[in-house]
Amino acid sequence: MSSRILANPDSRLKRGVKRCVMLAGILLLAVATWLWFTMLSPWYYQRPPDLAPVADGPHQVFVYGTLRYAPIRFVVMGTSGSPEAASLGGYRRCGLNIAPITIPSVTTKPAPDSLINGLVLEVSALELARLDRYERLGVRYTRRQITLQDDTPAWVYRRLASKAPAGEAIGCPGSDTIDRPI
Repeated sequence: MSSRILANPDSRLKRGVKRCVMLAGILLLAVATWLWFTMLSPWYYQRPPDLAPVADGPHQVFVYGTLRYAPIRFVVMGTSGSPEAASLGGYRRCGLNIAPITIPSVTTKPAPDSLINGLVLEVSALELARLDRYERLGVRYTRRQITLQDDTPAWVYRRLASKAPAGEAIGCPGSDTIDRPI
């Protein structure tokens, strides 16, 4: 009887497999559409007009969140960005943000959370513009110049407060910026 069910093209098993394959295809198409709409479409993000244009030449960008993962960098920039391990000292990570630590330590040892490990990417002006789009520069994040542990200057994205004056980054407890809800 089981061979009769498998031989019948209208069997429940074959219909179930077809349905699963079709749903997987629809899901894949939905994810691809969302990625295109979010990363590349001209409709979803408009760069705020008051932001300075991206300068030509290579740029160093310190990444500490989702951009540490090569598949995400490839979707966003079209390349992996030649990542190298890097650290940012004197900052604290809290959720989607980082903020400088300005409260003096009682001990001479640095606080365990005063060092953020990540990657530094060397990117072109076009790739930096794509990163700006991914991070929603001027809407969700601001891009600031910082100095890494090895004295390399690099850009870093910091989260913007949703109800703060334009360009004001939110902070973490013990940082130079006010703790605000996102």
